[in-house]
Amino acid sequence: MNKQAINKLSFFFMGIENKFKENSSTFLDITVEFTTGLKKFKGLAKLKENILSFNFNGRTNSFTIEQLIKNIIDESEHYESLLFTYNERGGGILIEASNKNVLFKNIDSKNSIDKDNSTSTTKTSTLLNRDYYVKVGEADALLKEIGIMSKDGKIKNDKIRKYNQIDHYVELLEGILDQLPSNEAINILDCGCGKSYLTFVLNYYLTEVKKRKCFFIGLDISETVINSSKEMAENLGYRNMEFRALDIKDYTPDKKIHVVISLHACDTATDMALALGIRVKSDVIIAVPCCHRELLNQYSYAPFKGVLKHGILKARMADVLTDGLRSLILEAYGYNVSVVEYISPLETPKNLMIRALKTKDFDSKILEEYLKLITDLNINPALYRFLNQW
Repeated sequence: MNKQAINKLSFFFMGIENKFKENSSTFLDITVEFTTGLKKFKGLAKLKENILSFNFNGRTNSFTIEQLIKNIIDESEHYESLLFTYNERGGGILIEASNKNVLFKNIDSKNSIDKDNSTSTTKTSTLLNRDYYVKVGEADALLKEIGIMSKDGKIKNDKIRKYNQIDHYVELLEGILDQLPSNEAINILDCGCGKSYLTFVLNYYLTEVKKRKCFFIGLDISETVINSSKEMAENLGYRNMEFRALDIKDYTPDKKIHVVISLHACDTATDMALALGIRVKSDVIIAVPCCHRELLNQYSYAPFKGVLKHGILKARMADVLTDGLRSLILEAYGYNVSVVEYISPLETPKNLMIRALKTKDFDSKILEEYLKLITDLNINPALYRFLNQW
């Protein structure tokens, strides 16, 4: 290629370098195809332990991004044209260069499938009667890794209900996450992450569908599930995640936390996650509580004595009080709170999601209301204790 084309190509490559440096965690690979006459010469660069391994003309070399770009520019002088593709999760960049012109354009994800050519997408959408956020065809690698999809690309019959649940989870979170600043990376902390299935789904959706820069931290006291999550992240190539075998109360963030989530953390583990979210001043706190045991044997309220003598009613009232008081103390700390039905009560009676968005300063009047309630009920909730201990 001539000097004019090389100079223009070098200008575009400056943007490629910056893009890689700013967000290498979503990088997939770089492909090049040089052409001279009818001959084509292909190369592929992949990231291995923070170094780019570039295979071209039967040789493999290790480069930094600057070295790789310089190598490609130097090679371009010996060929008539270049087709350069920078692939990342959710999309990429295509540069076509020749002596006539150098063209730059954004492209869709290399992993996406044209809906018109995907029979599995059509069948699944029709059968399940839902416009999915996490779509068959586009999210196949994810759906296979978390066990929703079979190897042949079909949603497993016994996983259709689970597929609906994880997709509805994304639907419920989309609106509240859209309210976060769009000009900075979102750091999301998953407390009691377990195998992190829903966190992987959220990672996929934010990164590849919403095109948001994000980073996930998973905490769980079990080394076994943490190792399982690490393996899944490696299989999927999700480098914007880290997992730690750690008690929630022992975690100290080293970066701003924008979102704290807690999904089915048992009993007071949910309170520990909520307290951590409040303590680190998280912009958003999401909790799907699991079992509620703590208040059942604590609370008493004389006017309800005739009602609460029935054990099942006392247990259900304990559930309502637990999540109601959690919501109230979040409001005291300046959060706008909504409590919504996450899944059908036919699935489980523990089907509520607490969504909290930080919008105001601390409100002492709401805290006074909270303190009066716990005094009248003769209880000492875990969330209140954790907030006072930390």
